[in-house]
Amino acid sequence: MIELHHCRDARSFRALWALEELGLPYELKPLPFPPRYRAREYLALNPFGTIPLMIDGATRMTESAAICQYLADRYGSPPLRVEPSEPGYGAYLNALHQGEATLTFPQTIVLRYSQLESEERRLPQAVADYGKWTIGRLRALESWLAGAEFVAAGRFTMADISIAYALMLTKAVHLWDEVPASLQAYFERCAARPAFARAKAAQGESALF
Repeated sequence: MIELHHCRDARSFRALWALEELGLPYELKPLPFPPRYRAREYLALNPFGTIPLMIDGATRMTESAAICQYLADRYGSPPLRVEPSEPGYGAYLNALHQGEATLTFPQTIVLRYSQLESEERRLPQAVADYGKWTIGRLRALESWLAGAEFVAAGRFTMADISIAYALMLTKAVHLWDEVPASLQAYFERCAARPAFARAKAAQGESALF
């Protein structure tokens, strides 16, 4: 059975949502956030101290977008993945990794220096700058999508999980109100899926921080 080490609403939510979309059995291992400080024993499993950690037999993975791709390729099929022969394949891969590398990264700076660090170590200038960076990239995403319902191939795919999670994170870092209206609507469309609700229910209501 697949094992997923997870913190509520953190990057590992991508993997949890993907598992629910695919209907795969899994064992959820909840952790306090950030586990590298609050669950030091976790470092024996994942020396990076990051989440997610997914274990599938001999396979161990720590990158949330890559886990979505792995699950889709190994256990899924269209419509959740896009085949290399489809015209939307490039857009699918681009969005799958854009959600993490382009849209989530700047928000982690905002989160760290506005909420996670002690008061004396918080950096308002970094929070403001990376917040503006995030919103600028979201406006670019809005332009890139040009009104499309989903990010690739005209249907919901694993790439939408990656992008939608980045939008979900804007709520935690208090940027949601600045997200373009079309992307707010896109997120709500993705979050209306039953698998999203199941993933939310599976993780429970424990505190994120």
